[in-house]
Amino acid sequence: MFLYHGSTVEIKEIDLNLSKPNKDFGRGFYLSDNFKQAYEMATYKAELFGTEPYVTKFEFDDSLLKDGSLKVLSFSEYSKDWADFVFKNRSLENQDFSHDYDVVIGPIANDRVGAQIRRFVEGDITFDTFLERLKYMEGITFQYFFGTQKAIQTLQNKGLCYE
Repeated sequence: MFLYHGSTVEIKEIDLNLSKPNKDFGRGFYLSDNFKQAYEMATYKAELFGTEPYVTKFEFDDSLLKDGSLKVLSFSEYSKDWADFVFKNRSLENQDFSHDYDVVIGPIANDRVGAQIRRFVEGDITFDTFLERLKYMEGITFQYFFGTQKAIQTLQNKGLCYE
C-alpha cells in the first residue's frame, strides 16, 4: 500500500527524534493513505511557515500489520476508546503517558483537538461531546502512526508525489 506524508520539506530520511510530542497517537511519524489529505496538511503547514508544500510517498507492506512482527493498535472508527487514546496522547497533563505500539492506525482528529481537550478537562463538555467534536470535518480519514525504529524500517521511500 502507498502512504503519504505532507510537510514543508521532502522527507528523505525519517528521524523520530524530530517528531513532536502530544500528537494524536503520540510522538512518531504520521502518514495518510489519502493523498488529498496529506496535500492539504502540507499546504496548511506551508501557509503557516511561508514555505512550499511537499508530499512524500512511501510504500508499506500492509501484511506486516497482521503477521505479528509489529505491535499494532487499530481503531476502525471514531469511538470512546479512540477518543480516550487521543486524549491521553494529546493532554499536557498526561506527560508521563506513553505506549509501546510500533504502529497505530485510526481516524484523524480535527485541528481543534487542543481546545476540546481543555474544555473537557475543565468540565465544560461531556466526554461524548468531546468525542463528537474531535471528528475530522471531511468525514473519516485514517492516519498511520509509526512510532518505533522497527516500524520506520518497514517504510520504503518513493520520493516526492504530485498525484
